[in-house]
Amino acid sequence: MTEAMNASGVNRVTEFILLSFPCSREVQVLLFVLFFVSYILTLIGNGIIVCAVKLDHRLHTPMYTLLANFSFLEICYVNTTVPNMLRNFLSKTKTTSFTACFLQFYFFFSMGTTETFLLPLMAFDRYLAICRPLRYPTIMSSHLCVNLVVLCWVTAFLCYPVPIYLITQLPFCGPNTIDHFVCDPGPLLALSCTPAPGIELCCSILSSLIIFVTFFFILGSYTLVLRAVLRVPSAAGRRKAFSTCGSHLAVVSLFYGTIMVMYISPTSGNAAGIQKIVTLLYSSVTPLVNPLIYSLRNKDMKAPMGGSR
Repeated sequence: MTEAMNASGVNRVTEFILLSFPCSREVQVLLFVLFFVSYILTLIGNGIIVCAVKLDHRLHTPMYTLLANFSFLEICYVNTTVPNMLRNFLSKTKTTSFTACFLQFYFFFSMGTTETFLLPLMAFDRYLAICRPLRYPTIMSSHLCVNLVVLCWVTAFLCYPVPIYLITQLPFCGPNTIDHFVCDPGPLLALSCTPAPGIELCCSILSSLIIFVTFFFILGSYTLVLRAVLRVPSAAGRRKAFSTCGSHLAVVSLFYGTIMVMYISPTSGNAAGIQKIVTLLYSSVTPLVNPLIYSLRNKDMKAPMGGSR
C-alpha cells in the first residue's frame, strides 16, 4: 500500500495527523507516563502467563495452551496501538504516513478479529471439559487444539485485506486530521472526499457477522455449560466448574461489551471522545486486566508464578 493508491488530486493526502488526546503539554507527559506504565505491566503480565505455560509441563493442556495463545495475542494487540500512541504524546506533529496508518488499521483489526475467534474456541474447550468430560481428552487433543489456534489466526488475518484495499482507493484530498489515537475505519471514511456508502456497509456487515456469530456461539456454549453445572450434585463441584468458567466470562463481557458499541456500525455517529474511551477499554485496559482475571484465582497458574498451590 503506497500513497499512489490514492486518487490523483492537487492536495492528495500523503500522511495523517492522529490527534490522540488533545490537551496541554503537562497533561500529555502525564498521560505518557500512565500509558507507558500500563503498557509495561501488560507486557509483563501476559508474558508471565506465556512463559509459565511453556515452562511448566503440568500446564501443557489445551486449556492452558489456549490461555497462553490468548496472552501472546494480547501482547501483539497492544503493540499495534500503544507504542504509536506513546510517541504521539511526546510529538509536536503527531503525523503518521498513509502506509503506516493503513498497516496499523490492518494489524489492529486482524488482532482484534483473532481475539473474537479465540474466545469462542476457549468457550468450546470449557464446554467439552464440563459437558463431555469422558470424551474430552480424545476430542480436544493437543494436535487439534494447535490446529484450531492456527486456523483462528490465519482466518482472522484474511478478513480485512479486501475492505482495507477498497478504503485505500478512496480519494483523500484533505483534511487529514483523525480525532483518534488509532487509524479507525469510521474516522478514515469520514475523511474521504467522496461518500462511500458501499464500503461503509461492507465494513458494518463484516464486523457484525464476526461479532454476533462468535458471541452467540459463546452464549450457546455457556448455556449448555450452565445446564450441566446445575446438575452437578455436590456444591464443591459446582463451585469448581463456575470458577473455571468465571474468568473467561468476565473477559468475554468486557471485550464484547465494548466492541459491540464501536463496530456494529463503523460510522454510527459516536462522539469522538466516546470512541476513544471505548477503544481504550478493549485495546489497552482489557489486555492489562486479563492476566489478573485469569491467574489470581487459578491455583494451577499460581504455582509456576511463585504462588502456593
